[in-house]
Amino acid sequence: MPPVLRGTVLAVLGVTAFSLTFPGTAWALEGFGAWSVTGLRMLLAGLLALGWLLAAGARLPERRHRVPLLVVAGGVVVGFPLLTTMALRTSSTAHAAVVVGLLPLTTAAYGAWRHRVRHSRTFWAAAGVGAAVVVGFAVRESGGGLTAGDLLLFGALLVCAAGYGEGGRLARELPGWQVIGWALVLCLPVAAVLTVAALAAEPVAPTGRAVAGLAWLVVGSQWLGLIVWYRGMGLIGVGRASQLQLAQPLLTLVWAVLLVGETLSPLAPVAAVAVLACIAVTQRSGRSG
Repeated sequence: MPPVLRGTVLAVLGVTAFSLTFPGTAWALEGFGAWSVTGLRMLLAGLLALGWLLAAGARLPERRHRVPLLVVAGGVVVGFPLLTTMALRTSSTAHAAVVVGLLPLTTAAYGAWRHRVRHSRTFWAAAGVGAAVVVGFAVRESGGGLTAGDLLLFGALLVCAAGYGEGGRLARELPGWQVIGWALVLCLPVAAVLTVAALAAEPVAPTGRAVAGLAWLVVGSQWLGLIVWYRGMGLIGVGRASQLQLAQPLLTLVWAVLLVGETLSPLAPVAAVAVLACIAVTQRSGRSG
């Protein structure tokens, strides 16, 4: 398989895994508090990563990799999970998808600024249209209003864009599983303290759905999804990979219907076709220099 096609397939698998994050979080919150969900997600995924790294005999990251790994850890291991979990205490899955629709643009903008990548005007126009379609559709689905959790979700977008940008660049030098693996291991001390404190302070009433949701957050969203996502970004670039996430909010809305019981408008197929068209344009436009 050519590198570009392989990278695209891996990035799509990552987006699919991420699209289940909000439904998984909603399930987990049925039996655990927001801080407990965040702590357990970090701790269990960190232990999984540590075991994987030790079994594979992975070498410690070089000094030049450590600062980017800290950014990845702060963005995708701590910041995004914590902020979105807290937001989902009051926001619906569909409403959260409104803000997540902006993630491709924030990621591409961060990558362009941080790594001095110039994309064509066609790229940015298609990205803007796609984001507008996603946001407009998701706002309509969630009733057209903002919730108290929106500021948390906007903050999550910023830290996640930084984590994706740095992780995508690192994935050109390190395997994707090492990028997220070392980031998770760096967070283990914080995760252990947070988990113990949260479980002691918050009520815990685990149900089958709550445990299943937490399990997906650990294995799917925080580990396997990020492995293929970072590998995909390393092959096709941060900007192009980020535009594939334009489909994520629509996928999340579908899962919200099937798994959480929310309703979906008949406009969903129309919006999906429009978003896919924008993704096709961004994939063909490339860089301007």
